[in-house]
Amino acid sequence: MSETKHALHTPGWLSDFQKFIMRGNVLDLAVGVIIGAAFTTIVNSAVKDVLTPFIGLLTGGVDFSNLFITLKGPVKDTLAEAQKAGAVTVNLGVFLNAVIQFLIVAFFIFWVVRLIGKLHRKEEAAPAAPPAPTKEEVLLTEIRDILATKAS
Repeated sequence: MSETKHALHTPGWLSDFQKFIMRGNVLDLAVGVIIGAAFTTIVNSAVKDVLTPFIGLLTGGVDFSNLFITLKGPVKDTLAEAQKAGAVTVNLGVFLNAVIQFLIVAFFIFWVVRLIGKLHRKEEAAPAAPPAPTKEEVLLTEIRDILATKAS
């Protein structure tokens, strides 16, 4: 009886998946998502812990979260009480706070991107060395020099 070795067969889709994952743009996207998540944490902290206290101080600590309309159920003084009582509410204040938070974050990101853009432009403004001549340019220069010496 002859022995035959059974080689493990890798499915075609697995090698296709490996090629897909190892493509540069997929890895770049993954790195971008990870950095984006870290950047989101920084931006949220800057807005919540640095900017919002100043805005609260300027607006006298106005909080719109208790601005709501009760559609059905008991009418209560605060949104938390209304939700605890099972009332159906339209939470205009929560939405307004989210819009204000978005505008603050967008404003903050605008300034960060603008600052990074200015730093990037300063790096580009540095004079670059002239490019090395191509092989054709070198050859043409040699031919010009030979013709100039023969003419004189």
